[in-house]
Amino acid sequence: MCGIMGYVGSRQALPILIDGLRRLEYRGYDSAGIAVLGEGHIEVRKAAGKLSRLEEVTSNGNGLLGTIGIGHTRWATHGLPTEQNAHPHTDCTGTVVVIHNGIIENFLSLREALQARGHIFRSDTDTEVLAHLIEEELRTLDAGRRAPLEDAVRRAIAQTTGAYAIVVMSSDQPDRIVAVRQVSPLIVGLGQGETILASDIPAVLSHTREVMVIEDGEMAVITAAGASIQTMTGELRHKQPMHITWDATMAEKAGFPHFMLKEIHEQPRAIQETMMGRLDAEGRVELDGVHYPGGFVEGLRKVWITACGTAYHAGLVGRWLVEHLARIPVEPDLASELRYRDPLIDAQTLAITISQSGETADTLAAMREVKQRGARVLAVTNVVGSTVSREADDVLFIRAGPEIAVASTKAYITMLIALQMLAMDLALRRGVLQPPAASALIRDMKALPGKVQEVLRREAMVVDLAERRACVLHRTGPGLSRRHGGIAQTQGDFLCPLRGPGGRGTETRHPRPHHRRNPRVCAGDPATRLRQNALQHPGGERPRRGGDRPGL
Repeated sequence: MCGIMGYVGSRQALPILIDGLRRLEYRGYDSAGIAVLGEGHIEVRKAAGKLSRLEEVTSNGNGLLGTIGIGHTRWATHGLPTEQNAHPHTDCTGTVVVIHNGIIENFLSLREALQARGHIFRSDTDTEVLAHLIEEELRTLDAGRRAPLEDAVRRAIAQTTGAYAIVVMSSDQPDRIVAVRQVSPLIVGLGQGETILASDIPAVLSHTREVMVIEDGEMAVITAAGASIQTMTGELRHKQPMHITWDATMAEKAGFPHFMLKEIHEQPRAIQETMMGRLDAEGRVELDGVHYPGGFVEGLRKVWITACGTAYHAGLVGRWLVEHLARIPVEPDLASELRYRDPLIDAQTLAITISQSGETADTLAAMREVKQRGARVLAVTNVVGSTVSREADDVLFIRAGPEIAVASTKAYITMLIALQMLAMDLALRRGVLQPPAASALIRDMKALPGKVQEVLRREAMVVDLAERRACVLHRTGPGLSRRHGGIAQTQGDFLCPLRGPGGRGTETRHPRPHHRRNPRVCAGDPATRLRQNALQHPGGERPRRGGDRPGL
């Protein structure tokens, strides 16, 4: 969820880039950087921390004079949130600069090959491999002719796999910026004698309301005269700009009435990015940051899961996943309570601590307690460089990006994805899950983003259901824990004043006096052996089939 800016025109680029990045601050970030091209060379300035730090190092221009430039605010995924790892990144010569949102899945193998060919890397990021790949492609293409920058970018991108938005600038071609989208958002704002590139609409609204959206698999070549949209094979795409009528506040929410609804609609991308590079079609699970010592998993006697709030409810689902797939006993415990008793934890225990921010005080205290008792700690968190991620033995980042809404949506669902991957990894290491079965699970998981998107397309149906003023939630098996998490957990109590109780599907045979007459009943079921039990209903509510809302 990083912020991207690019400018080509007749005005000084620096203040426009800074202003655009400030309008993207709501997306969350931990470092920022600017590159401006002027008088034939590129100047780069970067800073860890807030945008105000970058403004300090670029105050009074500080040599950053030029009418073409790019800027970036980074949410760390590879490498700590430091000035060294902040974007933009350059090639060996300083001729090419790159900014990037998303993940390059195969960056490690690319980095090793580039280093073997003599390239010098200055950061720990996956992004930097792009600058060096483009450097090589420009050198190869320029051997016979002066190649357009977009040709080199196209050839470099063909060597990568992942989800990304990539923006490239070269001092040898000072009239253009090249951008490519694959999953991560990019838009182009069309002004008078200037063109602006951004990761979201708010960044351009003070300059223009004419916007084109770059779609997945498309490349944009922007100059002061406008934008050329192409496919990755070079085929031109003819697009009409759309006129934006939102005000600035609404634009920050991408047209949604509030941040929570916006973040609900960001879930497909968050799920995809959390799985990116970690699941192999052949049934392998490769979790970066998780490195158990030899024999540890085979000797595990118990797994503890400790967290607070929404993260704890994700842990309740995690209990079922680990026990079901890896066949290891699991005990979930609230972090606020675990440290006040005498838990039976030793060196043959894996303690999974879950915290979106990585700074939850009770979770930190519980993590330190179990570590002191000899357990190996694995952290599931959203923030690179957080205290939880630094102090844990292993860490798995969920890549949800920042959440502004109080009620968790995309962070919760990506915690579930992370726990599913952890459970599969443990099961494979213990030999209780065979690769063919793992391959089938992986296929199902990779289909999830599309399925979530399909559910989101039915928003009107869900709104209609909600307006019926009462909903009884019933689930069986791991679904009970899901009932406690995400939107349907206790968050519902303060988000909506309407009564929406939940309970175990197997208990529906017992009358519930608090149910109003003819409530809407939402029943969820993971097709487990509990289904038949839940459907036995001597007394109490009876399943309703058909009705005016089939499928609900």
